[in-house]
Amino acid sequence: MARAIKTRSSGRNPAARGARAAHRSGNSAWSIRRARGVQVMESRALARLGWLVHGFSTRPGGASEIEGKPALNLGFTEWDERTRVEANRKKFLAALDARKMPLVTLRQFHSDAIHLAGAPIAEPPNADALITSTPGLLLGVQTADCVPILLVDTRRRVVAAIHAGWRGTLARIAVKTLGRMRMEFGTSSRDIVAALGPSIGRCCFEVGPEVAQAFSTQFPPAADWFDGPFEQLAHGEEPLWLPWLTMMPPGHVPPPPRVQLDLRASNRWQLIDAGVPGKQIDVSDACTVCQADLLFSYRREGAKAGRMMASIGMRKP
Repeated sequence: MARAIKTRSSGRNPAARGARAAHRSGNSAWSIRRARGVQVMESRALARLGWLVHGFSTRPGGASEIEGKPALNLGFTEWDERTRVEANRKKFLAALDARKMPLVTLRQFHSDAIHLAGAPIAEPPNADALITSTPGLLLGVQTADCVPILLVDTRRRVVAAIHAGWRGTLARIAVKTLGRMRMEFGTSSRDIVAALGPSIGRCCFEVGPEVAQAFSTQFPPAADWFDGPFEQLAHGEEPLWLPWLTMMPPGHVPPPPRVQLDLRASNRWQLIDAGVPGKQIDVSDACTVCQADLLFSYRREGAKAGRMMASIGMRKP
């Protein structure tokens, strides 16, 4: 069984130095590339594969506007105009040097559903993971706190893009996607290179007892992924906090206890437990909540939040 490893967000803002720059936090596995007026985050491990196209979008630039600033919103949200989002997507694809690659996206619903893409799709299917072995297609999943995961089979040349919120993480969507790659294409875990992109960090992701209990029953090392009274909540020992039970006057009752969950650590452990070498997994330390100038966060901004996109594809020979 894989050893659980904690990952923590530094809370520092990434910076770019020239065309590419590592995060100031010291995570040299990641860089930011500036192109077409936008900033694209990259995994250095994936960037070394010349036949691959990949990138994680960020907030600055674009045709959308949030609080008077241009924003690269890539999701068709209620507050934004469709024409602006379409322009943003074109700009993002141009920054990836993928303007001629059809973009395949999903209607995401926090599931463990996986779609196998072999050609451009007119209507996005309902799923939270995409797989393709077809060169020339660009896969994309949208996030605004959840973990975007990109998988690459470097031997058989198969790629996947995954959207993993806490429900998808609990349902082991990353491992199930790897299993589907194995079933369809003969992928071996040892040939996988993975990148877990910017998401809400352990520092900011507060959850209640129902989440702690669910993870406790599914994963033996779950306690390593939580800060706070995990054991207390995971075993149903939540203290009575209603005023009439504690005899405390209204306004003086402490809130029910919460814990903080590290989604990236959970997904990383799951991939290692499935056979992916740990040294082949890049994990970003960028927290979407902490880094408001660089990233969108639904937890911080609510319905006004934009959407980022994690994309991956293979160039045609």
